[in-house]
Amino acid sequence: MNFESQTHGLMEAFGLTIQLALTTTTLLLVIGIPLALWLNHDRRGRKIWIETLITLPIVLPPTVIGFYLLILFSPHHPIGSIWFQTTGKTLAFSFPGLVIGSVIYSLPFAVQPFQTAFRNVPLDCMEVAETLGASRWQRFWNIELPLARRGIMGGATLSFAHTMGEFGVVLMLGGSIPGATRVASIALYDEVQQLNYPAAHAYAAVLLLGSFALLSVVNWLNRRHLIEDKN
Repeated sequence: MNFESQTHGLMEAFGLTIQLALTTTTLLLVIGIPLALWLNHDRRGRKIWIETLITLPIVLPPTVIGFYLLILFSPHHPIGSIWFQTTGKTLAFSFPGLVIGSVIYSLPFAVQPFQTAFRNVPLDCMEVAETLGASRWQRFWNIELPLARRGIMGGATLSFAHTMGEFGVVLMLGGSIPGATRVASIALYDEVQQLNYPAAHAYAAVLLLGSFALLSVVNWLNRRHLIEDKN
């Protein structure tokens, strides 16, 4: 493989990886924020099973999640069948399938920081706003969301970084289809399998530096939040 084709493969894989991470993070914001609020408002622990189910990807091997999603996305099962009848394509081994799998796998990495951020919003601020006649939506939009924004940004950044480094789930669901499902982590694995270590070093170095930068942002946000709390 010549330098030009290697460069093209590198750009293609990282372009797809960033697209997957951005799409997944956006969906996690849309899904995770209301889910975190809903779980936080459970005062009696009645939603413990739902919270456990959301947290399960943290301890469950990614290949297990990928395996069951692969079966679920099959045209022989309802979800996969509906998708196939609607689009004429299989949900497994497709970019939309990767997005769904990534959202499920990264959900706890978004929801838990979101929950913590909303729990840290001073209760007296919400109570004062309520006594002044602010609606639930107004309290959320004008008080909760602004005060929790750093925690939400931290959760979104962590989810983005987590999606960038996914391997087991995307391997099971998407395989290694160039331009469709071959993200950077899969491309790195392929290059190692082919003993092409110079290309593997390129993928690994970019993933390492990108992960370091994103985690630095998360740590900076957390440290800044602690400093502001002390002041």
